[in-house]
Amino acid sequence: MKYTWDVYFSKILQATGETLYMVVVATLVACLIGIPIGIVVYVTSKNGIKRNGFVNIVCEFIVNIGRSIPFIILLILLLPFTRWIVGTTLGTSAAIVPLTIAAIPFSARVTDSSLRELDWGLIEASRSMGANWRQIVTKVLVPEGLPGLIRGICLTFINLVGYSAMAGTVGGGGLGNLAYQDGFINYDFTMILLCVVVLIVIVQLAQLLFNLLVKVIDKKNI
Repeated sequence: MKYTWDVYFSKILQATGETLYMVVVATLVACLIGIPIGIVVYVTSKNGIKRNGFVNIVCEFIVNIGRSIPFIILLILLLPFTRWIVGTTLGTSAAIVPLTIAAIPFSARVTDSSLRELDWGLIEASRSMGANWRQIVTKVLVPEGLPGLIRGICLTFINLVGYSAMAGTVGGGGLGNLAYQDGFINYDFTMILLCVVVLIVIVQLAQLLFNLLVKVIDKKNI
């Protein structure tokens, strides 16, 4: 069944709003949890500023096990938990739960990797001036690593755009659901193509906006 262009526009607009809602909320929550975990992983590592083998092993285990489970399997595993949290396993609000949990380990690992790229001399200089590990984290690691952290948020956002499309195929709503239900099931290639184009535009715009934000921050740090 083919739609008129005004129907295409209406459906695409609604699905785009649902996708952005899922991805933005999941990105915010995942980064609020994942970034601190990534900082803890870096700080407590073997070469970190506050070495703690037990804490590091626990955090590394959480990050690694979370990243080793394919998202489609995670969706199924989390169905009871999702139902307990939001009361249903269908819709955009329900999809936010697995999206967030999937993105937390990713955000943590990206944060850890970005902090490892910082010049160790900055930390040594802070130590020589008497700064403790908390001050180093808040006054050195986070400010100096902010561009990398923002790039990590961008990667998390883009990663979740793809995950949201996958969640849509199992009732999560958004562009993935529209492409599957109205496109694939109804043999409407135009709908599938439109959904793909919009997803590409979302990713490109997100990358552009985050790149601009990083440039602004880099100029302020000069």
